[in-house]
Amino acid sequence: MKVTINGTPHELPEGATVSQAVNALTKATAGVAVAVNEEVVAKGAWDSTTLAEHDRVEVLTAVQGG
Repeated sequence: MKVTINGTPHELPEGATVSQAVNALTKATAGVAVAVNEEVVAKGAWDSTTLAEHDRVEVLTAVQGG
């Protein structure tokens, strides 16, 4: 299935979860926020939230520094 993650097309297996989409981009476990189709997904729901064909996923990571 094709989804867009941070503006780039990605191929994920049918029934892929938000967790799988996040892992496609980063191995970070803290300071990460996700929105699917402009709706924020709580971290506790990443494993149970499945994606659909053509979903738009935004993965944001906090960066420290200045």
